[in-house]
Amino acid sequence: MQARSAARLAAVQALYNAELSGQTPDLVLDDFLKHGIGGKVMLTPEGVDPAGFGEVEHVLADPDPLMLTAIFRGTLARRDDFDEMIAGALSADWTVDRLETVLRAILRAGACELADFPDVPVRVVISEYVDIAHAFYSGPEPGLVNAVLDRIGRVVRAGEIGGDVRSR
Repeated sequence: MQARSAARLAAVQALYNAELSGQTPDLVLDDFLKHGIGGKVMLTPEGVDPAGFGEVEHVLADPDPLMLTAIFRGTLARRDDFDEMIAGALSADWTVDRLETVLRAILRAGACELADFPDVPVRVVISEYVDIAHAFYSGPEPGLVNAVLDRIGRVVRAGEIGGDVRSR
Protein backbone atom coordinates (compact mmCIF):
# COMPACT_ATOMS: atom_id res chain seq x y z
CA MET A 1 0.00 0.00 0.00
CA GLN A 2 1.40 3.37 -1.03
CA ALA A 3 1.45 6.49 1.17
CA ARG A 4 -1.40 8.18 -0.73
CA SER A 5 -3.58 5.06 -0.55
CA ALA A 6 -2.78 4.75 3.15
CA ALA A 7 -3.76 8.42 3.60
CA ARG A 8 -7.16 7.75 2.01
CA LEU A 9 -7.75 4.76 4.27
CA ALA A 10 -6.63 6.71 7.33
CA ALA A 11 -8.90 9.63 6.38
CA VAL A 12 -11.89 7.28 6.13
CA GLN A 13 -11.02 5.76 9.50
CA ALA A 14 -10.54 9.21 11.05
CA LEU A 15 -13.90 10.40 9.66
CA TYR A 16 -15.55 7.30 11.11
CA ASN A 17 -13.84 7.91 14.45
CA ALA A 18 -14.82 11.59 14.48
CA GLU A 19 -18.46 10.76 13.80
CA LEU A 20 -18.77 8.07 16.46
CA SER A 21 -16.36 9.09 19.22
CA GLY A 22 -17.57 12.59 20.00
CA GLN A 23 -13.93 13.75 20.08
CA THR A 24 -13.01 17.04 18.47
CA PRO A 25 -11.78 16.78 14.87
CA ASP A 26 -8.40 18.22 15.94
CA LEU A 27 -7.96 15.50 18.56
CA VAL A 28 -8.95 12.74 16.12
CA LEU A 29 -6.60 14.04 13.43
CA ASP A 30 -3.75 14.51 15.89
CA ASP A 31 -4.21 10.92 17.07
CA PHE A 32 -4.06 9.59 13.50
CA LEU A 33 -1.05 11.70 12.60
CA LYS A 34 0.89 10.67 15.72
CA HIS A 35 -0.15 7.04 15.97
CA GLY A 36 -1.06 6.11 12.41
CA ILE A 37 -3.64 3.50 11.49
CA GLY A 38 -2.17 0.58 13.32
CA GLY A 39 0.80 -0.13 11.09
CA LYS A 40 -0.28 -3.73 10.40
CA VAL A 41 -3.26 -5.52 8.93
CA MET A 42 -4.23 -9.18 8.71
CA LEU A 43 -5.11 -10.24 5.14
CA THR A 44 -6.22 -13.54 3.68
CA PRO A 45 -4.18 -14.38 0.57
CA GLU A 46 -6.14 -15.05 -2.62
CA GLY A 47 -7.28 -18.63 -2.91
CA VAL A 48 -7.09 -19.31 0.84
CA ASP A 49 -10.25 -20.12 2.77
CA PRO A 50 -10.66 -17.39 5.45
CA ALA A 51 -12.31 -19.97 7.72
CA GLY A 52 -9.05 -21.92 7.60
CA PHE A 53 -7.22 -19.11 9.42
CA GLY A 54 -4.93 -18.46 6.51
CA GLU A 55 -4.38 -14.80 7.36
CA VAL A 56 -0.99 -13.20 6.90
CA GLU A 57 0.26 -10.06 8.62
CA HIS A 58 1.12 -7.14 6.27
CA VAL A 59 2.81 -3.90 7.24
CA LEU A 60 1.02 -0.80 5.97
CA ALA A 61 2.77 2.22 4.50
CA ASP A 62 2.75 5.37 6.56
CA PRO A 63 0.00 7.66 5.29
CA ASP A 64 0.96 10.88 3.53
CA PRO A 65 0.22 13.32 6.39
CA LEU A 66 -0.60 16.26 4.12
CA MET A 67 -3.08 14.24 2.08
CA LEU A 68 -4.65 12.68 5.18
CA THR A 69 -5.10 16.13 6.70
CA ALA A 70 -6.47 17.66 3.49
CA ILE A 71 -9.05 14.91 2.94
CA PHE A 72 -10.11 14.80 6.62
CA ARG A 73 -10.40 18.57 7.08
CA GLY A 74 -11.85 19.14 3.60
CA THR A 75 -14.53 16.51 4.12
CA LEU A 76 -15.56 17.93 7.48
CA ALA A 77 -15.55 21.52 6.20
CA ARG A 78 -17.93 20.72 3.33
CA ARG A 79 -19.76 17.71 4.74
CA ASP A 80 -23.20 19.13 3.96
CA ASP A 81 -22.17 19.81 0.34
CA PHE A 82 -20.82 16.28 -0.04
CA ASP A 83 -23.91 14.78 1.58
CA GLU A 84 -26.03 16.65 -0.97
CA MET A 85 -23.87 15.27 -3.81
CA ILE A 86 -24.15 11.75 -2.40
CA ALA A 87 -27.91 12.06 -1.92
CA GLY A 88 -28.26 13.18 -5.54
CA ALA A 89 -26.38 10.08 -6.69
CA LEU A 90 -28.35 7.60 -4.55
CA SER A 91 -31.61 6.04 -5.67
CA ALA A 92 -34.76 7.82 -4.49
CA ASP A 93 -35.44 5.33 -1.70
CA TRP A 94 -32.04 5.84 -0.03
CA THR A 95 -30.82 8.73 2.11
CA VAL A 96 -27.31 9.54 3.30
CA ASP A 97 -28.43 9.03 6.91
CA ARG A 98 -29.58 5.51 6.05
CA LEU A 99 -26.05 4.50 4.99
CA GLU A 100 -23.76 2.78 7.49
CA THR A 101 -21.20 5.07 9.13
CA VAL A 102 -18.22 3.47 7.34
CA LEU A 103 -19.96 3.70 3.98
CA ARG A 104 -20.82 7.36 4.62
CA ALA A 105 -17.18 8.07 5.50
CA ILE A 106 -15.95 6.36 2.31
CA LEU A 107 -18.40 8.26 0.10
CA ARG A 108 -17.78 11.61 1.79
CA ALA A 109 -14.00 11.27 1.47
CA GLY A 110 -14.36 10.18 -2.17
CA ALA A 111 -16.68 13.09 -2.93
CA CYS A 112 -14.21 15.47 -1.28
CA GLU A 113 -11.35 14.19 -3.37
CA LEU A 114 -13.39 14.35 -6.58
CA ALA A 115 -14.50 17.92 -5.86
CA ASP A 116 -11.36 19.37 -4.30
CA PHE A 117 -8.39 17.44 -5.75
CA PRO A 118 -8.52 18.05 -9.53
CA ASP A 119 -4.92 16.83 -9.91
CA VAL A 120 -6.02 13.25 -9.12
CA PRO A 121 -7.79 11.57 -12.07
CA VAL A 122 -11.43 10.64 -11.47
CA ARG A 123 -10.83 6.96 -12.26
CA VAL A 124 -7.99 6.83 -9.71
CA VAL A 125 -10.20 8.36 -7.01
CA ILE A 126 -13.04 5.95 -7.73
CA SER A 127 -10.73 2.92 -7.83
CA GLU A 128 -9.04 3.86 -4.56
CA TYR A 129 -12.32 4.25 -2.67
CA VAL A 130 -13.76 1.06 -4.18
CA ASP A 131 -10.64 -0.71 -2.87
CA ILE A 132 -11.25 0.80 0.57
CA ALA A 133 -14.85 -0.39 0.43
CA HIS A 134 -13.59 -3.91 -0.36
CA ALA A 135 -11.48 -3.75 2.81
CA PHE A 136 -14.66 -3.31 4.88
CA TYR A 137 -17.35 -5.08 2.85
CA SER A 138 -17.72 -8.32 0.91
CA GLY A 139 -21.25 -7.59 -0.35
CA PRO A 140 -22.69 -5.03 -2.76
CA GLU A 141 -21.27 -1.96 -0.99
CA PRO A 142 -18.14 -1.61 -3.20
CA GLY A 143 -20.45 -1.52 -6.23
CA LEU A 144 -22.49 1.21 -4.56
CA VAL A 145 -19.31 3.20 -3.90
CA ASN A 146 -18.34 2.80 -7.57
CA ALA A 147 -21.75 3.92 -8.84
CA VAL A 148 -22.15 6.88 -6.47
CA LEU A 149 -18.64 8.23 -7.01
CA ASP A 150 -18.97 7.76 -10.78
CA ARG A 151 -22.16 9.84 -10.75
CA ILE A 152 -20.54 12.52 -8.61
CA GLY A 153 -17.45 12.52 -10.85
CA ARG A 154 -19.62 13.06 -13.93
CA VAL A 155 -21.11 16.15 -12.28
CA VAL A 156 -18.06 17.76 -10.65
CA ARG A 157 -15.61 16.77 -13.40
CA ALA A 158 -17.85 16.54 -16.45
CA GLY A 159 -15.02 17.55 -18.77
CA GLU A 160 -12.82 14.68 -17.60
CA ILE A 161 -15.16 11.69 -17.84
CA GLY A 162 -18.26 12.84 -19.64
CA GLY A 163 -21.27 14.94 -18.84
CA ASP A 164 -23.78 14.92 -16.06
CA VAL A 165 -25.61 11.59 -16.42
CA ARG A 166 -28.76 13.13 -14.95
CA SER A 167 -29.05 15.51 -17.92
CA ARG A 168 -29.27 12.69 -20.47
